[in-house]
Amino acid sequence: MSPSPRRALLVIDVQNEYFTGNLRIAYPPTTISLKNIEIAMDAARAAGLPVIVVQHDMPDSAPVFAKGSPAWQLHPAVGNRPADHRINKTMASAFAGTGLAEWLSANAIDTLTVVGYMTHNCDAATIFHASHAGLQVEVLSDATGSLPYENAAGKASAEEIHRVFCTVFHSNFAAVATTQDWIAAVHAGQALEQDNVYLSNQRATATKAAA
Repeated sequence: MSPSPRRALLVIDVQNEYFTGNLRIAYPPTTISLKNIEIAMDAARAAGLPVIVVQHDMPDSAPVFAKGSPAWQLHPAVGNRPADHRINKTMASAFAGTGLAEWLSANAIDTLTVVGYMTHNCDAATIFHASHAGLQVEVLSDATGSLPYENAAGKASAEEIHRVFCTVFHSNFAAVATTQDWIAAVHAGQALEQDNVYLSNQRATATKAAA
């Protein structure tokens, strides 16, 4: 029988910018994702899992996340809750230049559960970084979120971006689950199962062939 995961909950960039600033999360709605972030933080605390809160810093002249501005501040739902470790970052990955890897190693963490924003940017960079560093990774799909994009490469809705990134995460980099399923796994001391590239593709091609 495999040992129980040694989890930490990583709460990424739950800052006012995403609620009332220039970058507003659209899918899932923040009424859903923020509530689940709160639930996950409280469940982690109750289970004795360390909670790490991350905050993104930009120069004070930046249009988003300007350090010290109201939009840069943590949302009170997160800022007013206790954390075992707090880090500030200036790049997408919560590992880049922050000492997060060393903190996780010092605390014998082998499984990182990711919540917060944005699914496709800072979450994704952190998930890929953690996976490549040999950690098991979990992503709570209803406690994360995206916003829409349009640029020279194309256009995508917030729902499309969130869904596609979660699908890719689950195929190779992380186990994607709902907050309630994660809480059940925490209580059971069990790992969440992720899929793999081969089976993810085989299901898709089989469905296409059947149609």
